[in-house]
Amino acid sequence: MASQQSDSPVAKKRGGRSARRRAREFALQGIYQWLLTGNDPDGIDLNIYEMEGFSETDSDFYRELFHGAVEDFAGLEEVYQKHLDRETKSLSPVERAILLIGTYELKHTTTPYRVVINEGVELAKSFGGTDGFRYVNGVLDKLVPELRPHEAR
Repeated sequence: MASQQSDSPVAKKRGGRSARRRAREFALQGIYQWLLTGNDPDGIDLNIYEMEGFSETDSDFYRELFHGAVEDFAGLEEVYQKHLDRETKSLSPVERAILLIGTYELKHTTTPYRVVINEGVELAKSFGGTDGFRYVNGVLDKLVPELRPHEAR
């Protein structure tokens, strides 16, 4: 599932958020719900699809992020765990979900790493704790040499 990057300004929607930004936001909500409840991802999908604003989302990208992160959960956590200063389970569910999304994107898509990091930081600023965005930025930045050694730094 290698998604092409298209976080272009042309794709902007109401509120200045691109369809891909919205996809990340909905994926974050879905993963957050999955982490807290352990509910079936398909059931979570049904709730997400009915949320206000979902029609303005890149739904294919949402599905790739949400289902990809859930399906490769253990593998993704193994990748970013070694860059944490604490146990994965002690992260806030929001930061954990953002790291799952960012790690998935770095590992499985062609979205430029700078976009992945920026989007993770923006999600953390919008939905996370006060300094969560700094933590997310640091962890995702440490993943780039490992997951994207071919990209110029």
